[in-house]
Amino acid sequence: MQTHEIRRRFLDHFVRAGHTEVPSASLILADPNLLFVNAGMVQFVPYFLGQQTPPYATATSVQKCVRTLDIENVGITTRHNTFFQMAGNFSFGDYFKREAITLAWTLLTDSVEDGGYGFDPERLWVTVYLDDDEAERMWLEMGVPADRIQRRGMADNYWSMGIPGPCGPCSEIYYDRGPEYGVEGGPEADEDRYIEIWNLVFMQNERGAGISKDNFEILGPLPKQNIDTGMGVERVAFLLQGVDNVYETDLMRPIIDKAEELTGRSYGVDHTDDVRFRVIADHARTAAMLIADGVNPGNDGRGYVLRRLLRRIVRSARLLGAEKPVMAELIKVVTDLMAPSYPELATDFSRIETVSVGEEMAFLKTLNTGETLFDNAATAVKSKGGKQITGSDAFALHDTYGFPIDLTLEMAAEAGLSVDEDGFRSLMAEQRKRAKDDAQARKHAHADLTVYKELVDRGATEFTGFDELTSEATVLALIADGVRVPVATAGQDIEVILDRSPMYAESGGQIADRGTITASGLKLQVNDVQKIAKKVWVHKATVESGQLTEGDVVLAQADPAWRRGATQGHSGTHMVHAALRQILGPNAVQAGSLNKPGYLRFDFNWQGALSEQQKADIEAVSNDAVGANFPVNTFVTDLPNAKKMGAMALFGENYGDEVRVVEIGGPFSMELCGGTHVEHSSQIGPITLLGEASVGSGVRRIEAFVGLDSYRYLAKERALLAGVASSLKVPSDEVPGRVEQLVERLKVAEKELERTKIAAVLSSAGTFAEQAERVGSVRLVAAAAPEGVSAGDLRTLATDIRGRLGSEAAVVVLLGNVEGKAPFVVTVNKAAQDLGFKSGDLVAAFGPSIAGRGGGKPEMAQGAGSDPSGIPAGLTAVRARVAELAG
Repeated sequence: MQTHEIRRRFLDHFVRAGHTEVPSASLILADPNLLFVNAGMVQFVPYFLGQQTPPYATATSVQKCVRTLDIENVGITTRHNTFFQMAGNFSFGDYFKREAITLAWTLLTDSVEDGGYGFDPERLWVTVYLDDDEAERMWLEMGVPADRIQRRGMADNYWSMGIPGPCGPCSEIYYDRGPEYGVEGGPEADEDRYIEIWNLVFMQNERGAGISKDNFEILGPLPKQNIDTGMGVERVAFLLQGVDNVYETDLMRPIIDKAEELTGRSYGVDHTDDVRFRVIADHARTAAMLIADGVNPGNDGRGYVLRRLLRRIVRSARLLGAEKPVMAELIKVVTDLMAPSYPELATDFSRIETVSVGEEMAFLKTLNTGETLFDNAATAVKSKGGKQITGSDAFALHDTYGFPIDLTLEMAAEAGLSVDEDGFRSLMAEQRKRAKDDAQARKHAHADLTVYKELVDRGATEFTGFDELTSEATVLALIADGVRVPVATAGQDIEVILDRSPMYAESGGQIADRGTITASGLKLQVNDVQKIAKKVWVHKATVESGQLTEGDVVLAQADPAWRRGATQGHSGTHMVHAALRQILGPNAVQAGSLNKPGYLRFDFNWQGALSEQQKADIEAVSNDAVGANFPVNTFVTDLPNAKKMGAMALFGENYGDEVRVVEIGGPFSMELCGGTHVEHSSQIGPITLLGEASVGSGVRRIEAFVGLDSYRYLAKERALLAGVASSLKVPSDEVPGRVEQLVERLKVAEKELERTKIAAVLSSAGTFAEQAERVGSVRLVAAAAPEGVSAGDLRTLATDIRGRLGSEAAVVVLLGNVEGKAPFVVTVNKAAQDLGFKSGDLVAAFGPSIAGRGGGKPEMAQGAGSDPSGIPAGLTAVRARVAELAG
């Protein structure tokens, strides 16, 4: 049975049982405890916590999930994936244990012809929590014999989110793969033979604080008993498809096949190679899903996880023998496999491919840098007679430069060296512990929003701000410091919930309106407006005068000047987005935005900096659209129709069944947007680009002023230009040419100065050569170079001195002092090399004195130290080393 069919049968089974089918949420949710969605129930957490009333009593979904805690172990075992699909059914105070057990058992054991999976019930085992007699009795009634029911403790069969909140015993269903896969004895004896496929959580209690799976206190029962189940789609797939593990299923094995083609190696021949093939298959799928939901490679958070995944793919392919880039081919295979269930992969293929290939090319450059650094480390080890790369060096290559330990081990072996793997892994363990401790420190209970629950259940705040800036409203609630209060008095900061409001609540990149709430003798200044559960407007205000009481009728007004500027900024963002796509093409897709009065910031997916001409063209197209005085139309339609019309949506955003479309100038700009806008494009005013820069791998940012702020900026620039023109005594339009002339003259002067400096340096070569010391059969120049001589000039000087010393054995060591650094050059001529002298050996002699290291060939080595004060000691050390070698 194909994986897409397994998904479909699951959903159909529960829809027939009265459940509402709910689409998968994005992998990225606004949950402070989660980097990525990692369980099927995450999008339902507000319902389980009682913060919101669910719109349905029962639900079913197949949720895309990502877990990357133990990323280094991926591929070593064959039971885990970083990306997986969790099929689940959920009850919010409706049915409980008996129905959950019955629904799961019938789907698993019903025949394929009847819509089930056709599992042999004689091969199914179940586990229950230690004291859950009720669940055990129900399984017995379903026909499961007592000897295939096992009781397990809290660590295995008691569920919670790891933080205070809902919890409860669970019952897990396992499939026995047979004696060829392990020992008899059920799940508690061997979880490789007995594979868990479904977990039924009976959410009935509330837990207290604690940091492990089994050391928290059970505080008491929940107001309502809930059901949360999770069936691993990939695990069911490999069992129904008759293969040994998840990597050989219909959605994974084709990726491995492509990796075989790209690398020339075969899967199933060598265990080490097999791990690498599995890493490629797993990570390619996860990376594609993350990029599709809006994640871009970066140096922290989600972006760092994606970067690691992509780089592990490149590393694994390289270790398997790939000589060319691989990401484009792999992403295409992933898209073909996964698009039937996730069509966004096909729709957004070009962007996903661009991001992944861009990161691959950047990492290939990193690998080249790492190889150079490894060569330097290896040279330093050998120069001291060592045989092992230190754990700290290997860790620095991995942590600072992204150089994989596998490549370090391979290159060390080629160089006849080993690596202190224990030291490396100790440092890695320390790093992981720091990261885990940090994550635990940041992990906390979900914000207590129960004070808003009644208001959320009452219904959404009526937003009147599309049609008016002033509205009469009734005060539904007042909240101070998380507690509902009946009254607010002068000087108090208060949260005000109204039944209707003209003030825009922050969302979609547009910051909230400012405004006032007034009545007779009363005035509140509103400083911010936020949404709770995406439907209730919370006005954060300060009472300036009077007294406000729950139930009062008030006048709410959005600041007209603020709103005018905000609409200019938001509509200007749409103009820039449309201009970007017109100039750069459809891959220039929005990755985020911020707009406020007079200003906009727009992030978009793109590889590489924009040229000056591209920026000028984007600004010109944006302002042409402003000058065209396009009408701005808004309308509400369903999501499929909006996409069919060509409306742009933000990747990773979850939209409802109905969406608001903002159309500016017909086909020029059409986006899904809930923000406020001007009525005609000319009301935006001039758009002036301030700059464009990188904010992460594959993500660029444009900033711009609009309206009066744009005019003020241009006026300031004009005044600045006028001042420069006055100083240069030329008209303003001749300033660029005049500045260019001055720059050229400066370049000529700098070159002449450099030639003079080099001549002065080289003139000292004869003096250094004349002062050469005789050390045994070797002539030695070991000296401090003139202060300020650059590393490049130092090399030139050393080479010249060596040449002046003729054909007899000669060694030249020069140490410089430049801006707190100590650059050095060591050069040994052919005659000295024949006597056993090597540049690297001499670097090892004086390097510690200047806190320096370097590398090179036997005839020349160069580098730098960080402690110029050690130059005299270093020269003494190198003289001693030469004397020792000269015998």
